[in-house]
Amino acid sequence: MLRQPILLLARSQGVKRLVSTMPVSSGIVTSYVPGETTADAVDATAALVADGLRVTLDHLGEDTTDAARADATVAAYKELLADLSSRGLAAHAEVSVKLSAIGQMLPGDGRTVALENAREICHAARNAGTTVTLDMEDHTTTDSTLAILRELRKDFPETGAVLQAMLRRTEADCRELAYEGSRVRLCKGAYMEPDTVAFQDRIDIDKSYVRCLKVLLGGQGYPMIATHDPRMVTIAASLASRFGRQPGTYEFQMLYGIRPEEQKRLAAAGETVRVYIPYGTEWYGYLMRRLAEKPQNLGFFARSLVSKK
Repeated sequence: MLRQPILLLARSQGVKRLVSTMPVSSGIVTSYVPGETTADAVDATAALVADGLRVTLDHLGEDTTDAARADATVAAYKELLADLSSRGLAAHAEVSVKLSAIGQMLPGDGRTVALENAREICHAARNAGTTVTLDMEDHTTTDSTLAILRELRKDFPETGAVLQAMLRRTEADCRELAYEGSRVRLCKGAYMEPDTVAFQDRIDIDKSYVRCLKVLLGGQGYPMIATHDPRMVTIAASLASRFGRQPGTYEFQMLYGIRPEEQKRLAAAGETVRVYIPYGTEWYGYLMRRLAEKPQNLGFFARSLVSKK
């Protein structure tokens, strides 16, 4: 019942100003975001890699309507990729990019701007020895994001896609993308979507997730199974076995700070596990979506705010 109100708060500038004045040093924030700088992100990556995990990094920011800010995001990714390469981490870490952070929402032909900026990041990633995955955002951007993905894959076929099981269209999108060499991250979805385009009940979302898993694991691509749900982890492992998938032909993905012991357990069992690390100053919207996924964290977060000095 709290999920939709929390997601609405994610768009409240007043609440954002209040929360953003608080230190990013304790409690719920640092549970999900290791820091605001490139150095923070690379240090967190190194620690996870030392534990046998892989990483994907997201420089936080979205819905950019300023060209200079989009350019700054591209520069931040290039700096990140250079630092990963210099520390010998690029073979274990890729980057996740939201197209709305690099120009997709700019007035005029934002899609062209986002495509060219994404090309620049993909080129930097290839030079560093790693890859890019295009994050998926709310349903209004799905067609544009998949169109940009198709263009990028002409030159950078290793570029990853993300699909959200809560959307009614996703099973069909999985069928389109389950081809050889296609990297596809399947998540449940963290945006507030209308009933006309998305399943609303958790059981329906779960059923859609399993249907999509069957398509991806039964296909020729490389599924990236993004879930913290113990049932889904078990189901995915069972389906992988049913379809004759060997470890290394798919991977599990989990968010930074969520079920870290399970991440290590899966990796120790021989599974490929990738941790999604968000970083940067624009952590507010990301944090609120995580709270919406697990509303019981809201009370702890509120207490941590009022206790700040």
